[in-house]
Amino acid sequence: MNARELKTKPTYAVTSVDHALRLATWLQLEGGLTVAEAASRLGVARSTAHRLLAMLVYRDFAVQSADRGYRAGPVLELAGNSPSETSALRAAALGPMQDLVALVGETVNLTIRTGDTARFIASVESPQALRVGSREGMVFPAHRVTGGQILLAELSDGEVEDLYSADRYAGREVERPDVPRLLRTLARIRSRGLAVNRGLSEKGVVAVGRAVRDSEGVAAAGLSISMPAVRYNPEHLPGVDAALIFATGAVTAALTAE
Repeated sequence: MNARELKTKPTYAVTSVDHALRLATWLQLEGGLTVAEAASRLGVARSTAHRLLAMLVYRDFAVQSADRGYRAGPVLELAGNSPSETSALRAAALGPMQDLVALVGETVNLTIRTGDTARFIASVESPQALRVGSREGMVFPAHRVTGGQILLAELSDGEVEDLYSADRYAGREVERPDVPRLLRTLARIRSRGLAVNRGLSEKGVVAVGRAVRDSEGVAAAGLSISMPAVRYNPEHLPGVDAALIFATGAVTAALTAE
C-alpha cells in the first residue's frame, strides 16, 4: 500500500452507510450518544439519526440505555477500547481545535495511537473551499500520519524496532515501514517537539503537529494542522508552531480541569 492508496473516498459513496459507520465509531470510542448529539454531529434530522441508531441496535452494534441514550453494543465492545478516556480527550480538545481553525484557517485533527495504527478521534474542518476534509473515525498506519508519528516519537528506538519487527509483520498484508528511516524521522520530532509531514499520508497535503500531554506530561494524543500543499509556506512555520503550542496547552489545561 502506498501513500496515495491509504484512504480514497468511493466515487459513489453511500451516505447512509457512511453515517452508520461513523456512529458506530463514535459509540466505540466515546461510550455513548443521544439522538440529538448524533443528529448534530452528522448534520441530519433527528428522525434520520434515530433510524440509523435503531439499525445499529438491531445488529448489536449498539444498545439503548435506560435514559434512552445509546452506547456500544456487544459487537463493538469486543475491541476493548477505553471510551471514557477518549471521550474526555475529545471533549477537552474540541474548543481549542475550533479556536485553532479560526486562527490558522486550516483543518485541525486529533489523533490517538494503538500499536502501529493511528485513529482520528476528532476533526474540525477549515472553512476554505480548498481544504483537507475531515478524517474523524478513520484509521491509518501510525508511521504515515502526523499524529501517529508524534506519538511514535514518545517511544524509545528499541520499542519502535520491536513494534515494527519483521516477525510482527509476518503473514500480514500490511506495509512495514523502512525502520531506519522512520527512526531518523522520529529523532527529528523528538529534538524539535514538532512533526512536519509533507505528502506522506496523502499526496498534495502537508500537516504539522505536536503532542497533547496530560497533567503528568504523558503524550495522550497528537494535535495536527493539515493543509493543501499549495498553501504551505515554510517561512510561516514558526507562527503555525506557536499556534500549536498554545492550542496543545489549552487542551492540557482542559484535561486537567476535568
